[in-house]
Amino acid sequence: IISDVSVKRPVFATVISLLILAFGILSFKDLPLREYHRTSPPMVSVSTSYAGASAQVVETKITQLLEDQISGIEGVEAIRSSSRDGSSRISVEFRVDRDIDQAANDVRDRVARVVRRLPEDVDPPYIAKADSDARPIQYMNLTSSTLDSMALTDYAQRYLVDQFTVIDGVASVSVSGSGRYSMRVWLDRIALAARELTVIDVESALRKQNIELPAGRIDSLQREFTVRVKRPFETAADFEQLTVARGQGGHLIKLGEVARVEIGPTTYRNEFRGNSVPSVLLNNLLQIHWKYSRRLLFARQQSMQTSRRV
Repeated sequence: IISDVSVKRPVFATVISLLILAFGILSFKDLPLREYHRTSPPMVSVSTSYAGASAQVVETKITQLLEDQISGIEGVEAIRSSSRDGSSRISVEFRVDRDIDQAANDVRDRVARVVRRLPEDVDPPYIAKADSDARPIQYMNLTSSTLDSMALTDYAQRYLVDQFTVIDGVASVSVSGSGRYSMRVWLDRIALAARELTVIDVESALRKQNIELPAGRIDSLQREFTVRVKRPFETAADFEQLTVARGQGGHLIKLGEVARVEIGPTTYRNEFRGNSVPSVLLNNLLQIHWKYSRRLLFARQQSMQTSRRV
């Protein structure tokens, strides 16, 4: 058919050939030129949380100390860091020929040397391997008609995060929302002032008494027992009976006299809603390469089936 049209209508065939030639020339000029194949240099990130600290304190007390230790590692190409209120993040880029596992181990060794020099209230640094081409591709909203936000957060941490983490190419998975279960202590400043107490006194009492210490073991000729001292503070009512200090006349000041104790989320600063319903955001900061998206969608379908049974 093409040959017949070309013979019977030579002008039409000539025009079509010229159009094809013009489109080919324009497309050839717009084609990208890459002299080298696309590479993904090994990336290792170090994340540290310091609740309540300003960005300046995080920069001087955490970020600079970690950078000084990491900068001496072999094969480092670039170090990028950011300090925010309550958090620090350092991204270390290595040479292309550097093995990512060895690079991560070197970073862990260097960070372990400086952990003791960090402030006492700092959470241990979290070290993860991340791909420079990775990007967030999915955010999942988790809701339930029977569980509150704290229970949903606990469910996601226990069951859903592990299912996504084992997928090839997933760099990190995090859960944002109401937060995990915690014991909230709301201090009454007037009651503290009347008893000549400060916040430091309450904090010291909590640190000294709310602990579970090893009690050793008991050996006999036939048996061996490990002794465990049960922690006496488990509920809000138990914490209210915690002794903060000794007042005048030998009166024991309980925590319930100067504070209100209740079970609540770790933070009230973040709250997510989907269609006006309180929910938990499963940050599929699934930093994952595009070629793994089919596996991720399959895992997402499985997790959503599980979440419907919550």
